[in-house]
Amino acid sequence: MSNAIIISLCLLLLISYVFDVSSPKTKIPSVILLLIVGWAVRQASDFFGIGIPNLSPILPIIGTVGLILIVFEGALDLELNRSKKGLILSSLLMSLVPMLVLSIIVGLAFDSMWGVGLRRGLLNAVPFAVISSTIAISSAKNLLPKDREFVIYESTFSDIFAVVLFNFVVRNEVIDGNSFIIFGWQLILIFVITIVATLGLSLLMSKIRHRVKFLPIILLIILIYTIAKEYHLPALIFIFVLGLFIGNLDKFKRFRIVDRLQPEIMVKEVVKLNDITTEITFSIRSLFFILFGYLIETQELLNVETLVIAIGILIVVIILRTIGLKLARQNLNPLLYVAPRGLITILLFITIPEAERIAMVNNSLVIQVIVLTALFMMIGLMISKRQTK
Repeated sequence: MSNAIIISLCLLLLISYVFDVSSPKTKIPSVILLLIVGWAVRQASDFFGIGIPNLSPILPIIGTVGLILIVFEGALDLELNRSKKGLILSSLLMSLVPMLVLSIIVGLAFDSMWGVGLRRGLLNAVPFAVISSTIAISSAKNLLPKDREFVIYESTFSDIFAVVLFNFVVRNEVIDGNSFIIFGWQLILIFVITIVATLGLSLLMSKIRHRVKFLPIILLIILIYTIAKEYHLPALIFIFVLGLFIGNLDKFKRFRIVDRLQPEIMVKEVVKLNDITTEITFSIRSLFFILFGYLIETQELLNVETLVIAIGILIVVIILRTIGLKLARQNLNPLLYVAPRGLITILLFITIPEAERIAMVNNSLVIQVIVLTALFMMIGLMISKRQTK
């Protein structure tokens, strides 16, 4: 049995690697292929009567670790300089405003259809408002540098804002002025923790001389995030700031405390850290989507009732994105198409408390929204490429 598990994992990850390499050329998002692979494994195991234990409790764990690494990897790739001030600001607003508007519109729609209340409707709507940085960044590899940078900033900010908004809604049964005051104190506290932890981890990375160097750093990052989350703090901000700081150490060397970290030497170490993080993230992300595909029931894909809602959400996404890109003075072609839903959508959905869930907001709707937005991106990028040629 152990040999069979090892062989299966190796084959699945190798298949995922082939999908990831071929995705920029085929324009088929790897997430769709991974979901299909997971679903096919489920069908094969049922057909041959292979007994596989319940794997659903593992999904949130893999998803949480994947979320941390995805945001950290994305932050490491971001470059800070004054020439990018306009790009950063426009991508920040583009990730925040449409997400808030979409969450409110869909939340109100859920409330009007099923009378669940605005807060509960909003809680079930937020997962559909977040852009998947995992899929968006990998799909933007062949775009123009300016468009590619916009996608990296926007999708990374979107992940952070969505998780913070979701946690804010889920932890406040009544949203009033007191909720925002508490949230403000939580922000201040997490910023203090972020500053201390960022400097401490940077110092640790500069001092470690052991051959095993980066895995302890990654484990400490996950540990700090989990402890902060346990105390209901917006811990994803810590991950983002840490990645942004480490990835741009040379920009802060005018500060004495940063200069002591020897940023010229640390830059090479950061490149190695980024490479290791990328490879681990790829493995975790692949396993997450394959596992989610494995847990999909066939009838969920063919649910006509939720398909109507999924198409409605896609239409609202397109309208809001068109308006937002025009106001932000960004290229409609091809940026309009790069708004896929993925890992964060699934992770937030499975995190919704059981008592707060809406019956029609189920696996079927999540899968259909992910597939529809991925297909929209795939077809749009194909059309965009032809027009460019």
